[in-house]
Amino acid sequence: MDDERIVELYWIRSEQAINETKESYGSYCAMISGNILSRQDAEECVNDAYLKLWETIPPQRPRSLKAYLSKIVRNLSLDRLEKNRAKKRGGGQSEAVFDEICEFISANGEDLADKMALRDAMNGFLKGLEKQTRIIFLQRYYYFRSVKEIAAQFDMSQSNVKMTLKRTRDKLCEHLQKEGFEI
Repeated sequence: MDDERIVELYWIRSEQAINETKESYGSYCAMISGNILSRQDAEECVNDAYLKLWETIPPQRPRSLKAYLSKIVRNLSLDRLEKNRAKKRGGGQSEAVFDEICEFISANGEDLADKMALRDAMNGFLKGLEKQTRIIFLQRYYYFRSVKEIAAQFDMSQSNVKMTLKRTRDKLCEHLQKEGFEI
């Protein structure tokens, strides 16, 4: 079933909407959350995302259900990761990735205007990257994929992926400073 029809099912409050969402995007959501959390926590976050989707559609009518759902899953997963870290139960791959990029994100974005400005600056930066570099960056910092997985995807060495990420983070730092953000 296409996204438009699924969204329409949410609007008419049909429980079939959740089943269709699971069928269309269940494995995609599990991959996003699973790259951030343990399997059990990821399953809970994905289920929470379906509930959040039910609660937000309506009034929201997303243009892209996949993008809207992925943002919900990712945000819920990051919130869970933060709770786990606070309780000293977290760790692993996602925490290392979180620490790599945290210097840019945590230093900015205290209020809505700051968050919007940071989002726009990040989008501008990403648009200026070569396609492969942009995909590598997003695979690592949005989807929390491991360096090993990214290297296999692009038939690159892990050290080459790490260097690409390091150079891209450095360029991001310069870009954000030029945009007026304190790093």
